[in-house]
Amino acid sequence: MVKVRVTRSLSIPDPLVVSRCRKIPELGPRVLFFSGGSALTGLSRTLKNYTHNSIHLVTPFDSGGSSAKLRAAFGMPAIGDLRSRLMALADETVLGHPEIFELFTYRLPKEQPQEILLDRLHGMAAGKDPLVAAILNPMRRLICNNLGYFLDAMPDDFDLSGASIGNLILAGGYINNHRDLEPILFLFSKLVNVQGTVRAIVDDDLHLKAELEDGSLVVGQHRLTGKEVPRLQSSIRTLSLCESLSEPVDATAQVRGRNRQLIEGADLICYPQGSFYSSLIANLLPTGVGRSIAQNDGPKIFIPNQGADPEQLGMTLADSIEKLVRYLKRDDPDNLRVSDLLNFVIVDSRSGQYPGGIPYGLLDSLGIQVIDLELIRSSADGYYDNERLVAALLSLCR
Repeated sequence: MVKVRVTRSLSIPDPLVVSRCRKIPELGPRVLFFSGGSALTGLSRTLKNYTHNSIHLVTPFDSGGSSAKLRAAFGMPAIGDLRSRLMALADETVLGHPEIFELFTYRLPKEQPQEILLDRLHGMAAGKDPLVAAILNPMRRLICNNLGYFLDAMPDDFDLSGASIGNLILAGGYINNHRDLEPILFLFSKLVNVQGTVRAIVDDDLHLKAELEDGSLVVGQHRLTGKEVPRLQSSIRTLSLCESLSEPVDATAQVRGRNRQLIEGADLICYPQGSFYSSLIANLLPTGVGRSIAQNDGPKIFIPNQGADPEQLGMTLADSIEKLVRYLKRDDPDNLRVSDLLNFVIVDSRSGQYPGGIPYGLLDSLGIQVIDLELIRSSADGYYDNERLVAALLSLCR
């Protein structure tokens, strides 16, 4: 067998492709995103109107918010971003399960005492709380069982204030399934009829470690984003995985076979907007990701951030592209080719904001094509128009 690469001309956006996807989203293309966090929530909600086959590989290295409480209590990967993406892709039509969606997105009040919150959670696990009682069996029984597993394993000092019920259900399922995320993510997807595939890039209990240009070390995803602690004062030099927050010993992770298959079989691979290091680059750290991307003959596209990303302090767009290529090649820097890892950078030269400008010379030297479209709603707000962005991505699919 001889493998050849065939090129073709494209119209972007292609109204015929977009219209076909809109009419039959069940047969839509397999657009794969390496992401995490909330930056893709709006895009995901738009995307499910055009394809039910998108793939979302999400980082499980979050160390802030409610995920931090669960990680500290159970020594588990972060599940908050996974739950959020599942909810963004959940079926919101009359054929979906709005009562399950409501439960999974519900958070316990922050202002109530712990004993009241604990009684409420026991009521949910018994199926007596109105939010759970509204769900029909056998789904209600599955939810109650997973909440029961969580309660059985919950440390006495676990703080329930503001806890996401969806996260607690996922945590209970993780504990019950021998600390394996895949079965509970599959069940969760079926419960809310997720219109796509959502998986953790790995399910290892690991953390992020960044070495800064000033020589200092920052351990923990929550210390990189500038949301829970002051923003970084020095730019990031390297990002890697480590064993724990308290003992940042270097760690490695291997991408699983199923995730390799998803990467290799996608119709389009997208490196999307979002926290550059903790959402995008973090997904490329496990061994095998770069090689799997190179095995895919489809197009690969980078969508730069708009506005100021605290993780990209002092970085130009050229810097971002060079960093992305570096991490894409980390499996085998001498043999992996840029042409097999990144083909397009999509920009809006009219309304977009790109530190240092669009580096046409660098992109040309790397063999990366620029796709210049009107994608920004307005130069004033700097946000991508999700409909336009989805249309462009669909039009690129092989």
